[in-house]
Amino acid sequence: MLKKVLVASLFVFLGTTASTANANIESSLANICDIVKSNDKSELRRKMRTVQNDYGAKLRDYYSGITCNGKSLIKLAIINDAEDAGTLLVKKMPKSALREEEHDGSSLKAWIDDQGLQDNPVSQALLDRI
Repeated sequence: MLKKVLVASLFVFLGTTASTANANIESSLANICDIVKSNDKSELRRKMRTVQNDYGAKLRDYYSGITCNGKSLIKLAIINDAEDAGTLLVKKMPKSALREEEHDGSSLKAWIDDQGLQDNPVSQALLDRI
């Protein structure tokens, strides 16, 4: 009986800890869309370093969970001509992740082609990398 109570308590504790960690990461990343829009590379780098140091999460771990008005961070950088921030994002993401479909069902390359944004510096960095 005591064993069941201890196991149940452990599950409650772990569940609470996980949800608290997710809430803390979310609050840490709350203004990342504004940072990318404003092309603030140093603040973006600082934000990514803080999240990695505090939570052990790299950009690839949380990139797919962030949308800014329905756009991914790299798409947001391309749309807003945020060359410095966008190029940093492209460099920090694994090549395989850059080739994958995003939450809207298209890959970054397909989206760039559809939008006719091949001349954008972030698009060029992305295409060179993949």
